[in-house]
Order: sequence, then structure tokens, then C-alpha cells
Amino acid sequence: MNAIPDQRNGRDFIQSIERGFAVLLAFDADLPTPTLAELAKRTGLSRPAVRRILLTLQKLGYVSSRGPRWSLTPRVLTIGQHYAATHGIVEVARPHLMRVAERTGESSSLAQLDGTDVVYVARVHVRRVLSLNVDVGTRLPVHATSMGRVLAAYAEATTVDRILDAGLPRFTEWTVTDPIEFRDRLHDVRRAGYAIVDSELEDGFLSAAVPVRDATGDVVAALAYSTARGRHSIEDLERTVVPVLLEVAADIGRDLAALPERSRRLRVDARDGFF
Repeated sequence: MNAIPDQRNGRDFIQSIERGFAVLLAFDADLPTPTLAELAKRTGLSRPAVRRILLTLQKLGYVSSRGPRWSLTPRVLTIGQHYAATHGIVEVARPHLMRVAERTGESSSLAQLDGTDVVYVARVHVRRVLSLNVDVGTRLPVHATSMGRVLAAYAEATTVDRILDAGLPRFTEWTVTDPIEFRDRLHDVRRAGYAIVDSELEDGFLSAAVPVRDATGDVVAALAYSTARGRHSIEDLERTVVPVLLEVAADIGRDLAALPERSRRLRVDARDGFF
């Protein structure tokens, strides 16, 4: 797939839509009920601009207010529901993720590339004392995750360049932050057909991922498994988990190939910094 150029300065770019999404995305776990001033500070927009956006979103049913504080409404969830409804891979993958969880006893996930992040589009969570707190829609850095490594390994060179240009921040002492080493790791993934990451995003957690291919052979997602370091070793993953992931990923690919053509729209728009 050809890289989509950044057209923010083009005449077709609507800045008001960008600002509207910036306000919506400013709500998160750290700031669930912000004031207008807090939203203005977080987005870098003026208070009058934020006020107009909030009032518009309120009329559309996406936000509500109580006193000086604002919050998202359940209607925001419909955006994600529309994504799932129009991307066949999400529906196809769900029963297969259950198979991975049942056979391994650990959480399984499906992720896609979005700019310089990986985004969880489906997940089956297995409750454990030690587990990563991630849900559908969670964004994680490409360079420090097994899913990201897989997706970057099979991405176009320009996509990898953008990931490197965005920087490789350190999360633990084990995080790969050197661009040359990162490219070497991508080469290893292409050669092996899978990725295993140990304690690079969060100390003590292991993850493995394999590519999911569509009917044309293109990599459209990554199927992943995660566990605590104390429960399994890298050798365990290579011996018992990776074969399961490869088998299930192949099954997902076959099911995708059986979908009607219009249901095979699998890719997330990867425009850098779209929001």
C-alpha cells in the first residue's frame, strides 16, 4: 500500500474537523471530566474555540456537561462500533482469539498499525494477578511491542522511516532505542516469521506476535499473546505458543479470504498525526 502523504497544509484539509477530534481525544483516564480551561491547555486551542467545539459536540450528543466540567457520552462508543462493523477482520478474529486464550491460558489480541502506534482492534482478556491493562482502542508504541515489531517488519520502508523519525523512547532498561538495532530486529522478524519482546514496554512482561495476512498475502494485522515473565520463558513461547499463533493466524487469513470483497477493508488510515 502506498504511503499517504501528510496533507495538513493542502486545501482539502479541514482544520475544524482536526480540532474537533483533538478535543474528543483530550478526554482520557487521567482527565475524564475536564474543564474548558483544562481542555484548552491540553489541546493548545483557545478557550473560545474549545467552547464552540464542546457546544457542537454536545448538540450532536457526544459530550455532556455538569457545572464547569465536561464528559464523554456513551454515543462516542458508536464510532468504534462502526469501525468493527465495516472491518471484517474484527468479527472474523474474535472466535480465533478465544481459541488462543483457551489453548494458552493467557490473553490474546489483534492489532493494526496506525501511524507510529499499534492499536488494539480486538482482545480476549484472561484475568491474572499480573497482566497488562489494555483494552480495544489502546495505543502502544511500535518499537517496544511484539505486535509493533511484526507490523513494522512487513511495512513499507517509508513507514519504518516515520516510526524512527518519531523517536524510540525508553520504557525500561531493555527497550531497544537504537535505530540500527531496531532495523536489525525487524530483519530478524522477517526471517523468523514472528516476534518476541521481553520487558521492553513494561518490566516483567513477555509477548509474542505473528503476522495475519489477507487473501493477497499482505500483512493486515498482528496476532499477539502476552504473559508475565515468571509464568513463562522465551523458550516456552518459542516452543509452545508461537506454533499456536502461527496456526491461528493462518486460520484467520483463510476466513478473511472467504469474506465478500466489500468486507475485506482491513487497514487503518495510517496518516501520521491525523488527529
